[in-house]
Amino acid sequence: MSTFIGQLIGFAVIIAIIWRYVVPPLKNMMANQKEAVRTQLDDSAKAGQRLADADKHHAKRVEEAKAEAKRIVEEARTDAEGITEQLRAQADVEVERIKVQGAQQVQLLRAQLIRQLRQDLGSESARRAGELVRDHVADSQAQSATVDRFLDDLDSMAPAAFTPETGSELRSASRAAQAAVVEKFDEVSSDESADALATLADDLAAVAGLLIREPILARHLAEATGEVDAKKRLVHQLLDGKVGDNALTLLETAASVRWSLTGDLVDAVEHIARLALLVRAERDDQADDVEEQLFRFTRVLDQQPRLTSLLGDYSAPADGRIELLRKVLGDGTAANATATALLVQTVRLLRGSRADEAVLSLAQLAVARRGEVVAHVSAASELSGEQRTRLTEVLTRIYNHPVSVQLNVDPELLGGLSVAVGDEVIDGTLSSRLDAAVTKLPD
Repeated sequence: MSTFIGQLIGFAVIIAIIWRYVVPPLKNMMANQKEAVRTQLDDSAKAGQRLADADKHHAKRVEEAKAEAKRIVEEARTDAEGITEQLRAQADVEVERIKVQGAQQVQLLRAQLIRQLRQDLGSESARRAGELVRDHVADSQAQSATVDRFLDDLDSMAPAAFTPETGSELRSASRAAQAAVVEKFDEVSSDESADALATLADDLAAVAGLLIREPILARHLAEATGEVDAKKRLVHQLLDGKVGDNALTLLETAASVRWSLTGDLVDAVEHIARLALLVRAERDDQADDVEEQLFRFTRVLDQQPRLTSLLGDYSAPADGRIELLRKVLGDGTAANATATALLVQTVRLLRGSRADEAVLSLAQLAVARRGEVVAHVSAASELSGEQRTRLTEVLTRIYNHPVSVQLNVDPELLGGLSVAVGDEVIDGTLSSRLDAAVTKLPD
């Protein structure tokens, strides 16, 4: 019995413990579970409602989308029709533009073709004309006839007669001084022999070289304020016994007159040295030959710029340049002694100018010595004596001054003549006329 009671009490204790500690958590768990199920049911109901709402909203949006799509399709159709019309209009405009442009291009190509045909025809005509002219002037008589026709045309331009000019020009102090020295030269050289004139030229050229090397001496002799007697004594002290009496007399005259510039005195001494050689050529009846050879050498220099540069190289010794000059003169120009002396003198005293310019000035001095102007004439062949005489006479009447004709032969001119006097050029050559015809062809 006690055992039963003990078991009963133990069972009651267990029940109490379970009731106290197990049942409440189970109740809470079941209540929570029930609440969770209720919440899930509520959420499910709400989700169902939202799904229904979403279905309604979706159906509404689908209807709206269909309506919008229909509207867009209609607008697209309308836009497509508008774009089609616009493109059609643009295409019509472009077609018209292409037609106009095509017509313009056709006209342009036609004009270019016509111009090209004219050019080709003109060039061929000019070429053929050139061949005919060359064939024609291959005959010396026909070529001479072209010169005669040029002379006829030139003669029609000339006055009836030549009237020498008698006017005089005003001169500066240096020109007056040089005139006084030239007058003294004419006086002292009137009875001198050719050899004496050559010696005088050498003496004066040597003094000119001295004045170039000694600018202080040259300046003292050229001073306008210096005492004349003192300058003459200085000339005697320096040069007596070193140059001839005539040279000493001329230098005393040069020292006693007034010069504008020191360089003018040096130029005057060189000028008189040149005159001495030119007078020598006149007395030896070689003036024409000297004049011709001087102009021939100017043409050599024109054709050989390198030679001009070497002869005018002031940095090179004068003796070396003169040696080069003598080699050139010995290689074919066959210059006589007077022409050679003039060229040597010019190269030795060269300063401040090109060699070709200095030689041309020398040649022009030779012509001016005889009161003539120079006419540079170019022809396809040598002129006959009659043609040369007639040309000289016609040019003398045109320029109202004696004329010296310097002839240059160039077969490329074909026929006719080209005459250059100073800056004036009269070109009547056949080659220039053919060139002019070519330049006048249509572009």
